[in-house]
This record gives sequence, C-alpha cells and structure tokens, in this order.
Amino acid sequence: MPDTQAFDVVVIGGGPGGYVAAIRAAQLGLATACIDEWTREGGKPALGGTCTNVGCIPSKALLQSTENYEHAGHAFAEHGIEVSGLSMDVGKMLARKAKIVGQNNDGIAYLFRKNKVSFFHGHGAFAGREGDLWQIRVEGAKPETIAAKHVIIATGSAPRALPGVPFDNVRVLDNGGALAIPDVPKRLGVIGAGVIGLEMGSVWRRLGSDVTILEALPQFLGAADEAVAKEAARLFAKQGLAIVLGVKTDKVKVGKNDVTVEYTGENGARETAKFDRLIVSIGRVPYTAGLGADTVGLKLDVRGFVEVDDACRTNLADVYAIGDVVRGPMLAHKAEEEGVAVAERIAGQHAHVDFNTIPWVIYTWPEIAWVGKTEQQLKQEGVAYRTGSFPYSANGRARALGETSGFLKFIADAATDRILGMHVIGPWASELIAEGVMAMEFGASSEDVARIVHAHPTLSEATKEAALAVDKRTLNL
Repeated sequence: MPDTQAFDVVVIGGGPGGYVAAIRAAQLGLATACIDEWTREGGKPALGGTCTNVGCIPSKALLQSTENYEHAGHAFAEHGIEVSGLSMDVGKMLARKAKIVGQNNDGIAYLFRKNKVSFFHGHGAFAGREGDLWQIRVEGAKPETIAAKHVIIATGSAPRALPGVPFDNVRVLDNGGALAIPDVPKRLGVIGAGVIGLEMGSVWRRLGSDVTILEALPQFLGAADEAVAKEAARLFAKQGLAIVLGVKTDKVKVGKNDVTVEYTGENGARETAKFDRLIVSIGRVPYTAGLGADTVGLKLDVRGFVEVDDACRTNLADVYAIGDVVRGPMLAHKAEEEGVAVAERIAGQHAHVDFNTIPWVIYTWPEIAWVGKTEQQLKQEGVAYRTGSFPYSANGRARALGETSGFLKFIADAATDRILGMHVIGPWASELIAEGVMAMEFGASSEDVARIVHAHPTLSEATKEAALAVDKRTLNL
C-alpha cells in the first residue's frame, strides 16, 4: 500500500469559497489540496460549485442574452436601429451559456496548477483522525485517502424543495433546471420572489413566457430598502412580471405536460394556476450529506448548518467551515472572503470579514444592489439618520444610455454623517455599489463621497449627487 499523501490544508468543496481558500492557502506556502465532485459532460471535473455550474455564472449569461434580445426588440428603434425578423435560438443561447461555464471550470483548474494546489476529483468525507492528522476519504474514479493537518469544509448548499414535491427538472425545476429549459414555456410559474425567482422569471419573460411569481411573504423584497422595493415592484409590473404576495401554497399536482398549483391568496381566497413549468426558489439548505460528520463528531445546528465561531472554527480541532454551509448570507463573495480569512488564520495571520459591508445584488433589469442598513432597520433600532437620493432620470449618462429608471440613495448617521447604507436600483447597480462598500469600510461620511471628483458623464455621478442630497445640496436636480 502506498503511503497516504499528507497536506497542511485540505479543502472539501471547490465552489467560490473552497477554491479561493485553497489558492490563498497555497500562496501562503501551505501544502494544499482541494476535493470536489462536480462533473461535466465527458466525466471532466467542473470546478466552481453551484455558482459556476448552475448559479451565478450561467444565470448572468442568460440574463445578458435575453437583455440583448429585449433591447433589440424594444429599445433599438429609438436609437435609429431598425430590426426585422427578430428571433431567439434558445439552443444556441444555452450552448453559449455552457461554453462560458466550461471556460470558468477550466480557469479554476488552471489557477490550481498555477498555485500548485493538488486536486482530487470525487466526494470528500471525514474518515477519522490519526495522531494530529485528519483522514479524508475521496470517493471517485480513483478512491483514496489523504491526510491533513487542517481541513476547511466548503460544501455549499442545495436547493430547498417544496414538501412532497421533488425536483424532476422537467416540470418542477430547481435553479439548475431553470437554466436549462429547452424551449420557451408559454406559462411559467415561479414560487419565491427572491433573487433566483426574479432573475429566472426575468429571463423567460423576456423571451415571451407569461410569468407568474408566487411569494409567501406579504411584502415584496423585504430585505431591501422599502423605497427600492416599491420602485422595483412598479417596474417589474410594467415589464409584465405578475407577482402575487402573501401566498400559501396548498397543493402542487405534476401532470405529464403541466403543473397545477393550488394556493390561498392574501385575502383568503382559494386560487388555482396551471403552468407548463414551475420553478421552485424558496431558499437553500446546507449540504453536508456524506460528509462524515457523525464519524468524527462534527457539530451541526438544528437547521443542518455546521456550527462555527466568528473565526469559522468548528468544534473539531483544526477544522474550519465557510460559505453556504455555515451561518450568514448565502453569497459567493461572502464565501470567498471567509475562505481567504481562514487560510490566513491557518498561516498565523490576522484576518477579518465584516458582515455589515457585504453587498447584495439582484441582476434583473434594472439591477438592484445594496449594502448596510435599510431605513426600516434603522427605524426599528431607533437610530437617527438622514437620507439623500438622486434619480437616474437626471443623470446625463443614463439619458444617453436610454436607461433612466430608478435611483441611488445614501443613508447617513444624523449626528456623525457616517454612511450607514447605500441602495441602488438602476443601470449597473452591481458595479456602482462597490463605491458604497469601500466608503463604509473606510468609515466615510456622505460629505467625503460628495467631495470626491467623479468623471463626467458617468453613472457614478449619481453616487456623488445622492451623497450631496444628504445635505440637501444636489447640483443637478
């Protein structure tokens, strides 16, 4: 029997948190391995986890394709561009998405080679402990056991199904199935008006689906600032997304060619809706199946998350957990930052992740992004604040783009003027939010942002104007 390969760090999971943790650990001089079981066509590894394979990356590819299609059909005319015979080849669109996913898979594999990270393709699980080394079993084409001084669990999450209604990805779709619908459904149902529901609903609505989104909560986008949520609801309704709030799903019946949903509305009325396909996006659950938690006594909480402290340490010596499998927002960039922080802690450095400055983004059109506190949160906390908003309709670059819906908003402490939150709905909100994140990380005031020179004409001038608006001194409104 060959000797067991031993590493300083073994990362279980090759998603955003896992692969970044592995790269950072290797950069710090630690002998590092990563185990991941995702597989693509032909049996090749598909590094990148849910984000790369059936989440962030492919959804943005489809969103971009369908935005282009919608602009060609509805917005090009005002630019003097006449389009006739417009059509969408869904197969070609999906092929482009697959190509982009494959490029990202291969890119991560390249980064592993570049940084000398050993990769094991298979399912990783704890097998026990010998001395000060954890034994990790890799089940795959070549089953083997490797050893590690330190282990980082980065196994991510899985889509939550409706009770008694399993995903078949033919009629009842999870996020992966929603990204691979082979033709445009005439009637598309979506349960859940969160990020996935809104993005996937937008993709297929643009291509001609009659989309109905059923949301259990009585308010729309409750995590967002109320003013942003109100504007988003107005714009989505104008686009043709039907969003029904306060819904209790009573029964889902899956037929050969359709799906029937029986639900109770907010007013108590019983309703029935029939769809060609149904996307279920009601949240995600931590993925610890087959991890061997019981074998080594790894502690999970009542919801199945791996229990960790503020430094991402588990109850086991030298074992950490990051990303969707632990507490906190299920966001790829949160997982990445935790991965970097854990690698640096293992190497003896000091690291910190501030959950208060993690940005949120919904890649609809217009985009929605925010960081920090909302007005409703500050009211509940009794914090005195001031706000400043600036509409895109008053921004020269937005007018030139023909994208004038939405606004940008700052919230600042009434006494100190320190920025407490930034909220954006409008073109390229996902890019503009970074300025708010940086400002909050450096403890900036709204006046600090207002006095920074922003290039003209740019969308970022709306950031400056919103900061000026906190002091009621906008220049272009």
